Amino acid sequence: MKQYHVAIIGATGMVGQRFISLLENHPWFTITALAASAHSAGKTYREAVGKRWIMDTPIPKRIETMVVKDAVADAREIADSVDFVFCAVDMNKDEIRALEETYAKYECPVMSNNSANRFTPDVPMMIPEINDDHAQIIEAQKKRLGTKRGFIAVKSNCSLQSYVPALHPLRHFGITKVLACTYQAISGAGKNFETWPEMVDNVIPYIGGEEEKSEKEPLKIWGTVTPNAIELASSPSITTQCIRVPVLDGHLAAVFVSFEKKPTMEEIKTAWANFAGYPQEHCLPSAPQQFLTYFEEENRPQTKLDRNLYNGMGVSVGRLREDSQYDYKFVCLSHNTIRGAAGGAILMAETLASKGYLD
Repeated sequence: MKQYHVAIIGATGMVGQRFISLLENHPWFTITALAASAHSAGKTYREAVGKRWIMDTPIPKRIETMVVKDAVADAREIADSVDFVFCAVDMNKDEIRALEETYAKYECPVMSNNSANRFTPDVPMMIPEINDDHAQIIEAQKKRLGTKRGFIAVKSNCSLQSYVPALHPLRHFGITKVLACTYQAISGAGKNFETWPEMVDNVIPYIGGEEEKSEKEPLKIWGTVTPNAIELASSPSITTQCIRVPVLDGHLAAVFVSFEKKPTMEEIKTAWANFAGYPQEHCLPSAPQQFLTYFEEENRPQTKLDRNLYNGMGVSVGRLREDSQYDYKFVCLSHNTIRGAAGGAILMAETLASKGYLD
């Protein structure tokens, strides 16, 4: 596979840090540029991030001395120097849309971790194991933007990465309605316990905008590609409740589901065990060997024990049982800043690279 030079836009934030740690020894992608706000521009990465580095591993030596560029003012220089960018910035949605489109129009593909372009009709929102075929809409997007290779692709909201993968292999049984209650780690807000002491010994039953995303985004992931847009799926009906819990990493979901044709428990477990997508079939570097892992133990999955399954890229499922109101209920778990954020975006980039969209 070709070697790609990449930039991290928003490199000093939590997701930017995760990108740096995950890409340190990546076989295809090499970080050659870092960008952040004007406040960080001109400093070495070590100076810019200071005491805010919160990954378990140290800053890679090669990255420490790289000079951070201004994500906005230096956009042309950055775009010209790399093959594509990963974008995870803390800006308002209008600013993010403008920034990502600027890079795309500079003929630099954007792998976005932001929500601003998730419902732009011709921007694919990808969980690579589920809807890699949505990449084909990129050609329509490039026509709209007037570009030859520049485009935007986004990953979905982090909380979806736990329950949507578990539901996907069951769709052929005719899912009619879903209730998902997510219990979300504080790193999803870009914080840890030092920076958010109010979360210690506390639960907050509200995360701004999260329930709307959790109910709508699956319908785009399961949507249909038309000539100029991705048409949202009309079903299933999804309702969610999203709660912040005192956990550092890992989003857990309690899921209730009903079907047109109710499968047996063994049929569900077999569907989970046998499911593999494009990343597994093509042995992509970041792909978990087993996408969905079912635990028979009644007290699994557990956040602390199972969030790092397959280097944080696997999805854990457990406690499948019949329900009195829905057909079945189960629990599932994913690592929110790896599978749900930086790792998911890297896997999306690997998928698009293997399909030739980054050449």
